[in-house]
Amino acid sequence: MVELTEQMVRDGIVTKEDLAKLVRRRPPLKITLGNMIKEKIVDVEKIEDYIAKKARNGSIPFSWIKELEKEGINLEPVIRKVAEELHIPYVDLDEKEIDVQLFSRVPYNQLLRYHAVPVEETDLNVLVVFEDPLDMGAQDALQRLFPRKPIQVATSLPKKIMEVLQRMELSESLKEYVDAIRRDLKDGGMEKEGEEESPAVLKLIDLIFKNAVFKRASDIHIEATEKNCIVRDRIDGMLTQSFVFDKDIFSPLASRIKLLANLDIAEKRKPQDGRITTKVAGREFDFRVSTLPTLLGESIVLRILDKSKVLVKLEEAGMSEFCYKRFTEAIKVPYGIVLVTGPTGSGKTTTLYGALNAIKDVKDKIITVEDPVEYQMPGIQQVQVNPHADLTFAAALRSILRQDPDKIMIGEIRDTETLRIAIQAALTGHLVLSTLHTNDALSAVTRIIDMGIESYLVSGALVAIQAQRLVRKICPYCKTTEILTSHVMEEIQPYINVDNPVFYHGTGCKECNNTGYMGREMIAEVLPISEKLSRMIAANASKEQLTEQAMKEGFVTMFEDGIHKALAGETTVEEIFRVARL
Repeated sequence: MVELTEQMVRDGIVTKEDLAKLVRRRPPLKITLGNMIKEKIVDVEKIEDYIAKKARNGSIPFSWIKELEKEGINLEPVIRKVAEELHIPYVDLDEKEIDVQLFSRVPYNQLLRYHAVPVEETDLNVLVVFEDPLDMGAQDALQRLFPRKPIQVATSLPKKIMEVLQRMELSESLKEYVDAIRRDLKDGGMEKEGEEESPAVLKLIDLIFKNAVFKRASDIHIEATEKNCIVRDRIDGMLTQSFVFDKDIFSPLASRIKLLANLDIAEKRKPQDGRITTKVAGREFDFRVSTLPTLLGESIVLRILDKSKVLVKLEEAGMSEFCYKRFTEAIKVPYGIVLVTGPTGSGKTTTLYGALNAIKDVKDKIITVEDPVEYQMPGIQQVQVNPHADLTFAAALRSILRQDPDKIMIGEIRDTETLRIAIQAALTGHLVLSTLHTNDALSAVTRIIDMGIESYLVSGALVAIQAQRLVRKICPYCKTTEILTSHVMEEIQPYINVDNPVFYHGTGCKECNNTGYMGREMIAEVLPISEKLSRMIAANASKEQLTEQAMKEGFVTMFEDGIHKALAGETTVEEIFRVARL
């Protein structure tokens, strides 16, 4: 970046005196774009405009632009401005479906050499995304491969181009399995008996499972699209594409997964649920299978459960010290109801398991009602809900109360009947732990009352409510400082409790699959129901009045908890806004 800085000085964007200020600082700062922005020598927008104009006339090579990410500058607006200057399309490769057949017409080594991706073919041209849209040699080489139609040059983020190329390389290596599946289909040999080797489709499924486990995925999504069969993995809460096959592979793949999960392979009009238990890389896993009919075929989702996984301890769940102290105090009370709220996939069940692990005692009888039972816990009676046998949450809960329990865990409160029984159990001397779907802690109070429970019962039963989300943690291998815009800084200023705050992000590396994130942890807000709040709930106080009182009692919102984690360098401000925007 030294060359870029020198060019900026020559063009009068910054002066030598400005750079001298960085060196004279105590401690002195390196002359980097990140430090120039941080010290307000130059603003981000000015740098973006300057680089875009220089890239247009070739004064700045595209290899320099790639390096900007290491300086804490977001590349997307820069690349978009370059595309505008060159009058070419900017293509978001996450939202564009790649035509696999078009891609396979070009030698992979050529695409890797020129960092180019053919995206789609129309009647008029072939759209090709280049990392460097000014590389005429690359354009000429690819044009020769499409002699009948001109190529339309486009550009995109360099790391997105590399992600597509890596995915397609994997697809290239899978051709052997795909060809074998097609041969089996042609010969009618998908279900041959007594074969020494597994059918190719089983090998393909095994590869999909291994890939997902290796990448720490929580779910596998197998979907039929108009042109392809796509396999995506949910890693740290975000879906990433892993494999792309031709459409004809979907049917044998779906049928074999249904067979493994003991589902009806002929039934494609109704949703089905099943389970596959298998060993992957020497460990036993459960794959909960769900199928859903769609316009183009079926959507198959497999939730991955590691049977050898040790239950997370409450203190290791990622709760801040403040939230942990409040929550552990709440679950130690002898009776009442403690709620954990949040959307699907926010770690509520994991928190409840951690709470049970913390409070279980040989002197207490603890019974849970779950759908499904994800992990078996010693010393606890666990009940699996079975609607086909009329064993619903409410029915199981009524029976549980005749079992003389001390503590009860209800996997999810889904209806008024279950909620009413849980409230009554809490009022008659039982500690009840459960989950509810609300956006924040205070919304749980109004939700319960809206479901038809009298406010005086709610005020008497509620002990505490925890709302939570999962945020992605910054990858430790590519962690670097980040420059926030003035607009973002203004929004988060009320929650910053330190002088000269420093924020971080991940630039993306091979360790984190170029996402900048690795792993997830919790941000939360815990609302203990004080006597004052209890009286206000009984008097039907509004949510605004309850919020005002909670703030007086030291309530810390989930957003504020997240900003504190960002200040500690554990996650990014962008991630906090994504999951807990005010």
